[in-house]
Amino acid sequence: QVQLVESGGGSVQSGGSLRLSCAAYGYRSLTYCMGWFRQAPGKEREGVAAIEGDGNTRYADSVKGRFTISQDNAKNTIYLQMNSLKPEDTAIYYCAANFACDDDGYPGSGYWGQGTQVTVSS
Repeated sequence: QVQLVESGGGSVQSGGSLRLSCAAYGYRSLTYCMGWFRQAPGKEREGVAAIEGDGNTRYADSVKGRFTISQDNAKNTIYLQMNSLKPEDTAIYYCAANFACDDDGYPGSGYWGQGTQVTVSS
C-alpha cells in the first residue's frame, strides 16, 4: 500500500517562504517521477514542479526562480522550497508519485497525498 504524507503547509505573508515535504511509504522504485500539484479555489489543478529518480527537474513557468524541488532518496522524501511567495500561490498543494512522468513531465495519474494548504496574504 503506497502512502504519500505531506507536511509543511501554512500561512505566510507575501514575500515569505515555506518548505513542503512529502514522504513516500510503501513505494520504492529505481525509476520514478514525483512532484507537486496545486489547486486554488475555482481553478483547475496545475503542475508546479516534478523530479525524476535521475534528478531531472521541471517547473511551471509561474514558479521558476522561486520554487525548488529536491529529494532525499534515503528518506524516500521530496521537498518543495517555496520562496518569494505571492498571494496567487495560495492553494492546496498535493504531492504525487508514479513510476514514470507523463508527456507533460509530471507524475500524472498515480498516487496522491491528502494535500496541504498554503495561504499567502498580501
